[in-house]
Amino acid sequence: MNPFQFKVVARAGRARVGLLATPHGTVETPLFMPVGTQGSVKGLMPKDLKEIGSQVLLANTYHLLLRPGPERVRALGGLHGFAGWKGPWLTDSGGFQVMSLGHLRRIDEKGVVFQSHLNGELVELTPERSIAVQEALGADLIMAFDECPPYPSPREYLKASLERTLRWLERSLKAKTRPDQALFGIAQGGTDPELRRLSTLETLRFDLPGYAIGGLAVGESKEEMFPMVELSTALLPEDRPRYLMGVGHPEDLVAAMGLGVDLFDCVYPTRTGRFGSALVLEGRLNLKNARHLEEKGPLEEGCDCYACQNFSRGYIAHLVRSGEMLGGILLSLHNLRFLHRLTERAKEAIREGRYGDFAREFAQRRFGREIPSWFREALVAGGHW
Repeated sequence: MNPFQFKVVARAGRARVGLLATPHGTVETPLFMPVGTQGSVKGLMPKDLKEIGSQVLLANTYHLLLRPGPERVRALGGLHGFAGWKGPWLTDSGGFQVMSLGHLRRIDEKGVVFQSHLNGELVELTPERSIAVQEALGADLIMAFDECPPYPSPREYLKASLERTLRWLERSLKAKTRPDQALFGIAQGGTDPELRRLSTLETLRFDLPGYAIGGLAVGESKEEMFPMVELSTALLPEDRPRYLMGVGHPEDLVAAMGLGVDLFDCVYPTRTGRFGSALVLEGRLNLKNARHLEEKGPLEEGCDCYACQNFSRGYIAHLVRSGEMLGGILLSLHNLRFLHRLTERAKEAIREGRYGDFAREFAQRRFGREIPSWFREALVAGGHW
């Protein structure tokens, strides 16, 4: 029996609620995945993550390959035993590092040779090695090795890159040996509609258990990004989960959920927290500002996270301004809970057939009277405006 099943259980326009079954539990989508790059969501323990409603964690193949090494992780129980998170894991393929470490790598048909950012040694990552590392790590959801091209890139490069990514996908599938891991393909194409369509349709030919929309949120504008999300979700099958990679700003989640995206990940909420900012419906609060030192209320009224239930905004501002690590921990906890609450409210609105009302209420709080055209157009395309 296939341990991976995905079922849509509610719809409102193109937004949907789904159940994704994995060997380590069934999760409800849409959901946001906290990023634990090195097997750890910075500053937070697994019990904290479970308490705030996290369902799936993401780990990074490239970083864990370098340190501590996949065989050490395997010997210590795979990610589930090694890192203490017993729920589902997703590992990326290392493809994003093809772009982010552009000054430290060389790419050809075989794969990519990186210069380690830790010690300068050369490290080769191919589709076959990426899959072998992910199998050693033991994540439930694994990604085909791909190239995430930088923005902007010439059309000729985007086309050559997506064609290479398709060949790498075929090699990733051939290398895969574990039936208890679901391999997702990644569609590329940048912000070129024709190439995005081509990449998506060619990726669909492999009939995979899930599909990712890659190569976005890498520097392009929202006006360029969201037509690609709309195009992609219109092409992707209804009965497979859809993963928009690297997206975590609240307004992006609301627009993308309205188009039928199921999975998200981003370092944004925890990185923002470590830098001293709290996510609220109106945007971000910079706790480094002295004005917050006098405020008795929580980071956000109505939030049920530990930080909001137990500490004043003034205390957390004091921690941030003093350089106390607890400040970043509490803000990271709050910011992740903020995104989980956002997806929870979205799912409730979808079940009740009022996603448009939910999204418009969010937009009024987030943007005021000046709701940007990209957000409105995404909701129109999703059948919510």
